Amino acid sequence: MNLVLLREEDFTAPGRVRIQGRRLRHVLEVHRAGVGDELVVGLLGGAVGRGRVTSLEGGLHLDVTLDRPPPPKLPLTLVLALPRPKVLNRTLAAATSLGAARIFLVNAWKVEKSYWKSPRLSEENLLEQRILGLEQARDTVLPELHLRRLLRPFAEDELPGILQGTLPILAHPGVPEPCPRAPGGPVTLVIGPEGGFIPAEVDLLARSGCRPVNLGERILRVETAVAALTGRLF
Repeated sequence: MNLVLLREEDFTAPGRVRIQGRRLRHVLEVHRAGVGDELVVGLLGGAVGRGRVTSLEGGLHLDVTLDRPPPPKLPLTLVLALPRPKVLNRTLAAATSLGAARIFLVNAWKVEKSYWKSPRLSEENLLEQRILGLEQARDTVLPELHLRRLLRPFAEDELPGILQGTLPILAHPGVPEPCPRAPGGPVTLVIGPEGGFIPAEVDLLARSGCRPVNLGERILRVETAVAALTGRLF
């Protein structure tokens, strides 16, 4: 946790907060903060600043000053075939920490139906993983997150509008064109499931305006591909 993320309900008075639970445990066990120490803090959806520990009685009490904006989001929309449940948490946290502005989780032929029934798709867990990404990156603004269980209606009806005004990249092994480097401007990046999109899905996404590119000969895990492609594009 590189930033203690605050919520409005943490404030006990203007400029004063009290936190408990996971955040308190982390500050005590990892930061080992005591009275008088300062921590980097930020208000969810708001500014970043410093918090000075004033007491540890009944929780972590801080006097906070929020005086600067969070880091800007990348002009990046991620469209990800829903990963395996145990990979989903890492992928969401990583995409958030990298600064993606919007994330769409979509279906694909190689996405097992059971994935959509996973408790890791609960609203509570999806929020928690994005918050972990914010804390890692010292950010406070959540990326938009949308779930789309049907690929074809999404690709035909919604995706063309999402792609408008962006560089539309579809990462797919085996296609001849390499992924561009730092092209500048907004990007929509589409990444398939482990095993990739099937040919009919690649054709569908290409007809919607996506540009299939490769990242080399190596086949990467989803969370690795997200990081590698984001670093290459931005």
